[in-house]
Amino acid sequence: MVFTGKAKRAPDHGRSRERRIPEQDSTRRRNPGFTLIEVLISLGIGMVVLAALYAVFTIQSKNFAKQEQIGEMQQIARTAMDSMAREITMAGYDPNQTTPANAGITAASATSLSFTSDLNGDSDTADANESVTYAFDGANYRITRNTGGGAQPFAENIQGLTFTYYDAAGAVTATAADIRRIQISITARTAKPDPAYSANNGYRTYTLTSFVTPRNLSM
Repeated sequence: MVFTGKAKRAPDHGRSRERRIPEQDSTRRRNPGFTLIEVLISLGIGMVVLAALYAVFTIQSKNFAKQEQIGEMQQIARTAMDSMAREITMAGYDPNQTTPANAGITAASATSLSFTSDLNGDSDTADANESVTYAFDGANYRITRNTGGGAQPFAENIQGLTFTYYDAAGAVTATAADIRRIQISITARTAKPDPAYSANNGYRTYTLTSFVTPRNLSM
C-alpha cells in the first residue's frame, strides 16, 4: 500500500498543557490579592464608620431617655393636679343642713391645705377621706396626703407646691373662713439629673398651675 504526501503529526497534548501553564502562572501574578496597606486602610475606614454609628446610637439613646423622663415628669404633675383639684373642689360639702357637720377649710398655708367634707351626709367628717390634708414634703421632694392615719406619699419628684387663696372679692387672703378660690401650683422635676443640663443641678422642671373654686364654701 502506497502513501503519498506528508504524514500528519499526532496532536501532542502534553505540549499544549506546557504552553497553557505559563499563562495560568501569569494570571496568578496579575491577581496577587490585597496588600497589607490596603487591608489597614479598609480596617481604618470600617472603624470610622462603626465609631460614627456608635455616636449616633449613643445620642439617640440619651435623647430617648431624656424625653422619657420629661414625659413622666409632666404626667406626674398633671395626675397630681387633677386628683387634688377634684378633691379640693368638694371642700365644705355639707348636705345635711338640719344637722350640719360644719365642713370647710380648717387650715391653710402656702405649702399645705387642710379641709373637711361630709361625703356621706351623716352630719360628721370622721369617715374615710372626709378630712384631708395636702402638704409639700421638701426634704423628700414629694406631696403628701393625710386623711387621719399619717402623711402618705401622694406624688414623688415634686420640687414645689404652692397654694394661694382668694376671697369672694378676688383679693388674696390668709383667713380660712374667707377663702372662696384657691390657686394650686405644682413644680415637678425629672427623676434623675441630666449631665448636659446645667441649671437646677441637672434636674429639669415642669410647673403646672390651676385654679379651684370649692362651690360649697360660699353656702
